[in-house]
Amino acid sequence: MKSRTTARWTGVVFFLGVLVAVSAATAATPSHTGYPRLMQGPMVGAVEPTEVRIWIRTSGEFPVSIQYDTTPEFGSYRETKPVTALKANDYTEVITITGLEPATEYFYRITTDGIPDRYLKKLKPLRFKTAPKAGADADLRIAFGSGSKWQDDRVQPIWSWVEHYDPDIVFWIGDNIYGDALDPDILREEYRRQREVTALQPILHNISHLALWDDHDFGLNNHDRTNPVKEGAYRAFREYWANPSFGLADLKGIFFKYTWGKIDFFFLDGRWYRDPDEDPNHPDKTMLGAAQLEWLEKELDSSSAVFKVLVSGGGWSKAKGEFGDSWAGFLHERNRLFDFIRDRDITGVVLLSGDTHIGELNVISWSENGGYDFYDMVSSPFAQVTPDSWLERRPERRIWPVYFQGSNFGLVEFFMGDDPRLVFQLIDIHGRRVRGPFELHASELVNGVTSWPSKVTNLPRQRQEHYNAGEGYYEIPVED
Repeated sequence: MKSRTTARWTGVVFFLGVLVAVSAATAATPSHTGYPRLMQGPMVGAVEPTEVRIWIRTSGEFPVSIQYDTTPEFGSYRETKPVTALKANDYTEVITITGLEPATEYFYRITTDGIPDRYLKKLKPLRFKTAPKAGADADLRIAFGSGSKWQDDRVQPIWSWVEHYDPDIVFWIGDNIYGDALDPDILREEYRRQREVTALQPILHNISHLALWDDHDFGLNNHDRTNPVKEGAYRAFREYWANPSFGLADLKGIFFKYTWGKIDFFFLDGRWYRDPDEDPNHPDKTMLGAAQLEWLEKELDSSSAVFKVLVSGGGWSKAKGEFGDSWAGFLHERNRLFDFIRDRDITGVVLLSGDTHIGELNVISWSENGGYDFYDMVSSPFAQVTPDSWLERRPERRIWPVYFQGSNFGLVEFFMGDDPRLVFQLIDIHGRRVRGPFELHASELVNGVTSWPSKVTNLPRQRQEHYNAGEGYYEIPVED
């Protein structure tokens, strides 16, 4: 008969044997460690009439799929094929949902590793809305801006007001992060920090987002084609955004065209091919590069859209001077483009830009050159400090006084139908309209029409002199 001690040791050995066997089996059969889940996202990217792109970032190489339906009860939902976000892509992936109906609201939910995502499943159903058919008389509301510096503002309350105004699309038009590094992994870390901002979450989940870059998400301040890490910055940008496309099959860059009904948007890459700002401002100096400019001119010439919106990170006016980090340093190229629009009788062109850390509305009066007036609607920053450098800048003409009291976003609404028009307003960090509304009709954007004098917003007499001196603001006489 075995002693009690011997029996005890026999049990211990048996237990250890089982543990070793289990460990061996576990090692032989790979399994996930931790909880499969999304680390950031989802973010709704480009919405088309019959498809949508959804961006995600996972906690590992796990399969992810999206269930979607036209009702929040998901009574007859469909599901995408699972995709796996790879570590080589920083665990990011864009899932494209196809076969959708135009101008239709859908609800969606994420499954990670075959189960509802554990940190999203308690939220109410997420949603997106597809774009209308190209050529449809569809209204549109966009929110736009630039300059989201997590280092300066980790709360970013502006996003709660963007959500309040419920745009169809949010345009991020540069300095979406302040990477300011020659290591693409640091750019990625800044993207992740920005995507974690609490107030931003409902917007990411439920509203379409389109983006281009400017210097601080391309590399260092004022960086150009000589950026030594441009390839890495390009890859990081593509990993973290879900645009409809990035450049062309045979032409690298982050530029693209996007259509909503009767509106065409041309998002421009002002960094990849850009000559240094400090180069002499000669006729061959380029921001876009010859091939991108050729693409833009060809697309503009063939567009039948009522409004054609050129979206640029840097401002279109000459305010920053001959070597400024904007179109001011590339006036030969800008003016040739404006002449091309006039000579080809291309109607309906308006401009969007950011970067200046202020909200403003400027006009480049090409009606004086036989064309029509180009209005540059500017919003910046989403979340950044506002310096006083604007006091020394002289655009061609200001339509309204600069807004320099803090964070803001631009709200542009397009109203289609018999008399197409747009309305531009600036919204501040408290949700107040601080500039606007500015109204512009498509009928004013045709050769031979001078529209700007009637649109200049006047100031009280006691403030006019200050603004005229500081901003080059056009003065309209005030009646006593």
